[in-house]
Amino acid sequence: MPTVPSATRPAYARLTQVLPSLTVTELEHAKPFPRGGGWVTAAELAEGGAALENFLAWDDAQVVRDHGRRARPDVVAGFGLHRYAWPACLLITVPWFLDRRVPRLPVTHVSYDRTGDGMRMVVRPPSSFACLPGDPAARTPGARAVPDEEALRAEVRAAVAEHHEPLLAAFGPRTRRRGRALWGMVTDELVESLWHVAHLLGGDERERARRELERLLPGATRPYVGSAAFRELTGPDGESLPTRDRASCCMFYTVRPDDACVSCPRTCDADRIGRLTVEAAAAS
Repeated sequence: MPTVPSATRPAYARLTQVLPSLTVTELEHAKPFPRGGGWVTAAELAEGGAALENFLAWDDAQVVRDHGRRARPDVVAGFGLHRYAWPACLLITVPWFLDRRVPRLPVTHVSYDRTGDGMRMVVRPPSSFACLPGDPAARTPGARAVPDEEALRAEVRAAVAEHHEPLLAAFGPRTRRRGRALWGMVTDELVESLWHVAHLLGGDERERARRELERLLPGATRPYVGSAAFRELTGPDGESLPTRDRASCCMFYTVRPDDACVSCPRTCDADRIGRLTVEAAAAS
């Protein structure tokens, strides 16, 4: 029996509030996923074939439209995987971060459309979710109380891996990457998506997210690659500039060689300091 939708609905509502470009809607239990337009289910992407080809055609056209040149097919596939995995990780990490609830969302439970003004995700309410014993939702159908925070972190790692494993099998050959490199991409999407949303939540949430992610990914947590990899740089006036080292490279530099991502392994610390200093000044 599906869980009560409110187990995850408050977190999704808060996510959409702070990140309006991503709308997350829970399906009523008997309703089918939306069809037509740009909608595609995660299960269809995991099957490969025409659904995945059509999905990646959007990325191919977007690169030409925005940058005036065509990207290599493997780079296009990497962009497509990034643009799905970044919001998909939030479906699991945001309920955990905000409410200490970890839904299990296999690919059969998610549909996605990014062809309009923003990203839209429709989620079938999970058949189970993990929570702590003191959670008021612990007695609702589908709830599984786990003993402590570390057990809940294990549930996050398992839920994210469960959702992405069949997708990596489909995207992998097109990205020309295998196991460790693919899971490095998932590691980066998991960390950077939540860190970004925590910044939007305001207050001390970004620093709290950093601490939580360091506990979630301390290293040696396979299939994930490495740790959360946060570190501090020092700005020109002695200010602290938080950054992290990505476990993977998104290959954007192959499209715009002078615009490597600030957390890319290819970006040296001097360049990072310069870009982070400009960003900090713009945000102040």
